[in-house]
Formats: sequence, C-alpha cells, structure tokens
Amino acid sequence: MTEESQGFSESADVPVDETDRSAEQGSGSADQAGPGAPAGDAGNAGDGAARKEAETARTQLAERTADLQRVQAEYQNYRRRVDRDRIAVKEIAVAGLLTELLPVLDDIGRAREHGELVGGFKSVGESVESVAAKLGLQQFGKEGEPFDPLVHEALMHSYSPEVTETTCVSILQPGYRIGERTIRPARVAVAEPQPGAQGRADEDAADEESGGPDEG
Repeated sequence: MTEESQGFSESADVPVDETDRSAEQGSGSADQAGPGAPAGDAGNAGDGAARKEAETARTQLAERTADLQRVQAEYQNYRRRVDRDRIAVKEIAVAGLLTELLPVLDDIGRAREHGELVGGFKSVGESVESVAAKLGLQQFGKEGEPFDPLVHEALMHSYSPEVTETTCVSILQPGYRIGERTIRPARVAVAEPQPGAQGRADEDAADEESGGPDEG
C-alpha cells in the first residue's frame, strides 16, 4: 500500500496551473501571429486593387471620349457632304432647266435685234429673261474682247490690221454661265493680226525710240 501510494503521488506532483499557463501562452502567441500579421497585407492589397480600378476607369473614359470625338467629326463631315451634294444637285437641276430655255432666249434676242419684240410678245420675252436672271443665268460675250478658248467658240476666222491679238470681232451667239459654271460658250467670229504686221509694228516702235530712220 505504501509503495503504490508513493507512485501515485509522484504522478500527481505535476502542477496543473503550469499546464494551463503554458496552454494560454500558446494560444496567445497564436492569436498574435494569426489575425494581426495579415492585416497589413490585406490593406496593401486593397489599395492596389483600388488604384487598378481607378486606372482602368481612366483608360475607359479616355477611350469613350475619343470615340465620342470621332463620331462628332464623322457627323460634321457627313453634314458638310450632304449640304455640298444638295447645292450641287440644285445647280445641276437649274442648269438643266436653263439649258432648255437657251433657244427661247436666242429667239427673244434675235427678235429684239430686228425690232420685232413688241406688244404682248415683248412683255412675255422680258418676263422669261427676268426669271432666267433670277435663277442666276448670266449672259456674256462682247465684240472687241480678247478671244478666250475657255469661254469662246470660234466659228469664223479672219485677219485684220486693226487688232494686235486674237480678238472677238462679232458675237454670233451669246454665251451663258451660272456663277463660275459655263453652260454654253459664246460663239464668235475672231480676227488675228495680219501676218508680218506685228514685225512692222515693232520696227516702227524701234524707229520712234531711236529718232526715226537714218538718212543717207
């Protein structure tokens, strides 16, 4: 009995408080190492994610702004093209109508030259000319003006000592234009200087500058 009691007492001599204290210290160390350590890493990760989202938002905003500017530029170009095409279509339509009226205007002009534009016919003729002028039709071609192949069509040709360059000496049929667009050239008779006349004119001018021809 005595030996067994001694053996039991040796195993019971282990202090219970020390065991509990060690367990509490271990759990405290675990608490300090566990929740406290990753808190800073989580905060840094959150800041990085926020910066990434802000950068993505700025990139998307720049892309949307560029898309909007491109759409606005395309729309402005579209409006300009539509306006330009509308004006061109209008000019073509007016030019086509006035081109059909040119023979009528030629008849009115010939009647005026022959003194036949009188009475009611005169009133009608002048009304037609007035409407054509309001639509932008302009008549051109006058005697004595230099010949321009861009606006004149030469139907007759001659030489004349009275001209120093190719000149329109007669208007056979007036030309017509709308703005800068010629819808019919003026049909004219032209005269050129006499062959050799320019050389003689140059010689005469040289003689005048030198005081006249030398006397023998």
